[in-house]
Amino acid sequence: MFPIFYAEAFLDHRTGAYHPERPDRLRAIVQALKSQSWADHLHWQLPSDRPELLDIITQIHPRDYVESIKRIASRGGGRIDMDTSVSPSSYDVALLAVSAWLDAVDLVVHQGQPSFVLARPPGHHAERDRGMGFCIFSNAAIAAYYALKQFAIDRVAVLDWDVHHGNGTQAILETHPQLAYCSLHESPNYPGTGSANETGYYQNVLNIPLPPNTTSDTYRHVFRDNVIPFLRDFRPDLLIISAGYDGTKADSISQMLLQPEDYRQLSQWCSEITPHLMFGLEGGYELESLSQSVVKTIEPFIAVNC
Repeated sequence: MFPIFYAEAFLDHRTGAYHPERPDRLRAIVQALKSQSWADHLHWQLPSDRPELLDIITQIHPRDYVESIKRIASRGGGRIDMDTSVSPSSYDVALLAVSAWLDAVDLVVHQGQPSFVLARPPGHHAERDRGMGFCIFSNAAIAAYYALKQFAIDRVAVLDWDVHHGNGTQAILETHPQLAYCSLHESPNYPGTGSANETGYYQNVLNIPLPPNTTSDTYRHVFRDNVIPFLRDFRPDLLIISAGYDGTKADSISQMLLQPEDYRQLSQWCSEITPHLMFGLEGGYELESLSQSVVKTIEPFIAVNC
């Protein structure tokens, strides 16, 4: 069985009419997964209730920042920046999203089984004291630091294949020698970070900026020749994938030319680096290509389990 961490409460984060990061994203993915011939091989799990969750989050985000999100939500909502909305339920939903990412870490660490976190809001743009780019809390970075406290985990890598550079994740991870960050992203594009000369405090960061109109063949070639050696050399005990799908040709938020089938290959390659890996949803806004890309990401593990 392949675990999916999901709750309908993730639909309650409301971003406003016409906002690309909308609840329909999750609805489309859930519908696509449940329509597959192998749907009975999916194990849908609710995120757990963690009394210690705030303590974990405030190891990464200052308590003042966390409280500011709670305050905005309690007052009926508002905006952190021009792109990032907080609705009345967003604080609780963002906490639940972090909990889901931590649950996936626990499952991978203790059972050696890959999993997918189907949650929102996304997180890779959120910096320590600032939400931005649709993101409130830095889900992947929080999960990476949390994982280091688990038995038998000494090194954690985050691979970010969202079309945008995960500025928040990089800023939080790059100062720790046991953490690595790798990103393939379109450049120029939001948020304007992620140049190739950003290599981290311990040579633990690999950024691969790619030009608009990068094809599947070029992307796969770069992944095989650069990403895989970087991750293998780091030897992670856990590989966290910031799984964004806005690099597909159908997604108007970028000019990349990837296809859903590409993510099946990327997923397969990641499983060859380490069996201890988890995927967490970041971007992806064209509903059909988004949902089919998630399906293709999970397919290799269904085939193995079948």
